[in-house]
Amino acid sequence: MLAGTAASGVALTALSGLNISEARPSMPNESISPFRINVAQSELEDLRRRILATKWPERETVSDNSQGVPLDLMQDVARYWATDYDWRRCEAGLNALPSFMTTIDGLDIHFIHVRSPHQNAMPIIITHGWPGSVIEQLKLIEPLTNPTAHGGSAEDAFDVVIPSMPGFGFSGKPTAPGWDEERTGRAWIELMKRLGYTRFVAQGGDTGSPITQAMAVQAPPELLGIHISFASVTPADVGTALARGEPAPADLSAEERRAFEQLRDFQGAHAAYVLMMATRPQTLYGLTDSPVALAAWMIDHGDAYDQPASSIISALRGRTINGRSAGAVTLDDVLDDITLYWLTNTGVSAAKLYWEYRRNLLLATGEVRIPTAVSSFPGEIMHFPRSWTERAYPNLIYYNVADRGGHYAAWEEPQLFAQELRAAFRPLPRAA
Repeated sequence: MLAGTAASGVALTALSGLNISEARPSMPNESISPFRINVAQSELEDLRRRILATKWPERETVSDNSQGVPLDLMQDVARYWATDYDWRRCEAGLNALPSFMTTIDGLDIHFIHVRSPHQNAMPIIITHGWPGSVIEQLKLIEPLTNPTAHGGSAEDAFDVVIPSMPGFGFSGKPTAPGWDEERTGRAWIELMKRLGYTRFVAQGGDTGSPITQAMAVQAPPELLGIHISFASVTPADVGTALARGEPAPADLSAEERRAFEQLRDFQGAHAAYVLMMATRPQTLYGLTDSPVALAAWMIDHGDAYDQPASSIISALRGRTINGRSAGAVTLDDVLDDITLYWLTNTGVSAAKLYWEYRRNLLLATGEVRIPTAVSSFPGEIMHFPRSWTERAYPNLIYYNVADRGGHYAAWEEPQLFAQELRAAFRPLPRAA
């Protein structure tokens, strides 16, 4: 279904607005092979057949989304997905990027690697979350590698590495437990060193945050600093109170109490998907058998935030089916991500990430000593106060609350997100 073949050249074509004219090729390494996507037409025909054959339930008995993704919304999405959506557009855009495969610690790791045309660019490895993929970060590549065309200077340039996490996308699927945040963090460090980088930074959001933090705890000399866009920095006493269903600790400030209430409300009303994937991921067979089941499972995750800037639900509520855009995100963007999960059959293997992470989803380790930057966005699931952030990251070099964006800020507001990364890492020395 998916084949790795030789990639041709370094010229890049457009992908959802991406406009990179030229990039230097990756450094040669015998353990790294160019990768190209080639989905069989029969797989796409099977996808459409399964969508059209969906056995639908009755509609919800409420007028809001409190019972889950509304029937009419899912039927609209399915209708467009089966008739008008074009995977080949996404596939061509991905194949236009320098994409590679390597094996680390016995597992195949897929990654995109785009070098800046500017000298002394800062290498950065960016880790996606769930239900994201490398597609979630594609719009960042151009403003990060070519900042002079996007309001920055040549000194702000980055070389960008975006890997697919174990069990996600084109990376291999673990056959035994153990691919937790620490092991994946070690693999990412090895990947950057294998690419020839002697200094680099790392960024992570959502479930990519624990991986990025694990890299910082390991503190290899090559890692100059990290940026977190979802700082799960719940103090231990707050986490204990939430786990036990107890009231908030008495000494919380007003801002901290609001954060406690956000966490409590999220866990009470929207965290069912977390509990299921953290405890019984193998039971989710429907994600591999029904594309609509997979789409609804992933869309419900976005719907849970119910924030104006939350990209998935904004795109779908805005009915971007006829090409209308909700911010920087369209229904095609959302379906690119969902279709990637379907074609790679990674609904269950990706869900197992939560089983691996189940001990460390909302608690910071407090062991991060290297320079750390944090950006918070108003449409996030919850806001973690600066006071909690400073306790978790004693070497906090940057903290900013942006004026827009949500949980998928790199997808929704790529220009703003790129600005955050430039500001966050500007104090650090440029790579040699």
